[in-house]
Order: sequence, then structure tokens, then C-alpha cells
Amino acid sequence: MQHAAVAGYEISTDAERLDIDVIHRFLAEESYWARGVPRSTVEKAVENSICFGVYTDTAQIGLARVVTDKATFALLADVFILKEHRGKGLSKWLMQCVIEHDHLQGLRRLLLLTSDAHSLYGQFGFGPLGAPARFMEVLRADIYQSQ
Repeated sequence: MQHAAVAGYEISTDAERLDIDVIHRFLAEESYWARGVPRSTVEKAVENSICFGVYTDTAQIGLARVVTDKATFALLADVFILKEHRGKGLSKWLMQCVIEHDHLQGLRRLLLLTSDAHSLYGQFGFGPLGAPARFMEVLRADIYQSQ
């Protein structure tokens, strides 16, 4: 299924175009999942992920970051569209680009965590864990507040 581009916007995986200031500001100040994250952590995360930047002209206004081995597993993280650009279908277009990306085909498992966007991700095949008892985690929920 092809998803039409949104007029005036572009999505790119070109790492050179990413605006770390925009990404860090959103994650550290506006997100519920990474509040207080240090810039150095954002830089390292971006460097070691496939990042989908959303742009209008030359300004970055959104992101989806995928951590993956490109063969069996991926974790979708840090998905956002800046508030003033929401309501235009950009999140759906961004998710379509992620799902259709060449490096993310044939994976056995694609995971994400969300507190408030279940209906968006459900449109792309995401659902509750099939066997949650099999998953374990080390969670350091306050790690950014202690740095």
C-alpha cells in the first residue's frame, strides 16, 4: 500500500539532515518517555539507529527512530511530530515509511512502547504482546533525572 506524501513535507533517512537540537529539545522537554534525557544520550541513540526525519522546507518537525539488527528484530522509538504540525496525517505517513523501509522487511519481531497512541500503531499491525510473561526488562525509569 502506497501512502501519499503530505504536501509541503518530506520524510528522509539521511542522517546528515537530522537536527539534534530539535530532537533533543522535544525528547527532553516535551516527551513523557524521555524527559530530561541528556543531549549526549540522544546523539548516541540517533547515531546507532535508523532515523526517519520529517521536514518542512529545511526544518525538522518530526522523527521516528528504529533500533534494529536489520534481520530479525527492531524496536520503534522516539516517534513524534511537533505540536504545530499535528493533525495533517504526518504520523500515519511516517509510520507507513517506517513499515515499508527495505531494512525492516522480513523481521520476526517489531516492538514499541506507547502510553497514548495505540490507535495509530494498531493501524500498522501492532497489538498487545502475544506472550507478555516471556518478556523481561531492566527498567531504570528515573535514569535521566539522576544524570
